[in-house]
Amino acid sequence: MKKLKDRIVQDGRILPGDILKVDSFLNHQMDPELLMEIALCFKEKFKNIEANKIVTIEASGIAPAVMLGYVMKLPVVFVKKKVPSTMENMLVRDVRSYTKKRIYTVSISADYLTADDHIIFIDDFLAYGNAARGIIDLCAQSGSTIEAMGFVIEKGFQGGGDALRREGYDVVSLAIVDQIENSQVIFRENDD
Repeated sequence: MKKLKDRIVQDGRILPGDILKVDSFLNHQMDPELLMEIALCFKEKFKNIEANKIVTIEASGIAPAVMLGYVMKLPVVFVKKKVPSTMENMLVRDVRSYTKKRIYTVSISADYLTADDHIIFIDDFLAYGNAARGIIDLCAQSGSTIEAMGFVIEKGFQGGGDALRREGYDVVSLAIVDQIENSQVIFRENDD
C-alpha cells in the first residue's frame, strides 16, 4: 500500500532496538482517512474470506479493526490486556509485548469468541508474532477458527510473519519492512 509506505517514510521514527514509531498517524494520533484506506485495502484482500467477526488486541489494533468491521459490516471484539473483575466466562493467555518489553495477561469473554466464529485477526504491527500467538491460543481454547490475519505493518526481519505463513496461516501485511538500516526503512519488494 503505497500511501501507507510513504507515510511511514515521511512521519515514522526509528528508535533504539529497531522500534518503528508511527504514533503520529497510526496508534496514538490517528489519521482517519488513512485508516479508512487501510480498511478498504484489507477488505479487498479478504474479499474471499468467509468470516463473521473481526478480533483484535488492545489497544493499537482497535482503530484499524473497527474501520475494517465497519466496511465489512462485521462485529469487532478486542482482547483486553487485563483480566477485568467484571468479565465472566473468560479465556486467558499470557502474551509478551516486544515494544513494551513486558508480559500481559490478555483475556476475552468466551461469550464473544465461540466455536461458531470464523475470525479475521487485525493488529497494527507484526514483529515476532507474540500477539498473533496469543490469539491463536485463545481461538484454540474457544474452538473458533482463524480465517486470516491482517497487519498494517510487518517487521519482516523479525520473522513472525514468515513463521505464521509457514504454519499455513493466511497473513496479509500492508507494508513489510525488510530492514532498518542507518535509520532508514527498507520495504520488502513485491509485498502488495
